[in-house]
Amino acid sequence: MSRAPSPSKLSASVAFAVFLAGAGTALAQSKPDTENGRYALSPIADGVLRLDTRTGAVSTCNNSGAGWACYAVPDERAAFDTEIGRLQAENEKLRAQLAARDGTVTGKVEDALPKSDSLKPPEPKVAEGERKIEIPLPSDRDLDRMMTFLEKAWRRLIEMAGRVQKDVSGKI
Repeated sequence: MSRAPSPSKLSASVAFAVFLAGAGTALAQSKPDTENGRYALSPIADGVLRLDTRTGAVSTCNNSGAGWACYAVPDERAAFDTEIGRLQAENEKLRAQLAARDGTVTGKVEDALPKSDSLKPPEPKVAEGERKIEIPLPSDRDLDRMMTFLEKAWRRLIEMAGRVQKDVSGKI
């Protein structure tokens, strides 16, 4: 003799079957690309760092109140490459301008440059009518006078601090 299952058992098993079917379709629909190797994820302090292995793009993903959101990380390499390209183009343009102005510039100079005497100070090139400003360094005598002045000032400051301390301690 067989008994029919109770209505509560029947509804529980139906609910479980519906849950499994729904979970299976949900997993099939939202299957992340990490399973087939597209993205590599690394945890960071406030979320996840996502690397797209196909394009090389890097994004930071974090969970806000509305859900997970990913934002592309600025690619500094692209900015550097752009700046290098701009500077190379500017360099070529300036070389062309320089070559057009003075036909003797061909690049590397084959002649050796004259060596200068390292003990002799170089003489600055001064055009006629220009002023030459020269600031002399202080002599040893000037330095001794300055040190004497600083020592006297320091001693006076210490003496004054001692007098103020005596005056304050005597009045209390």
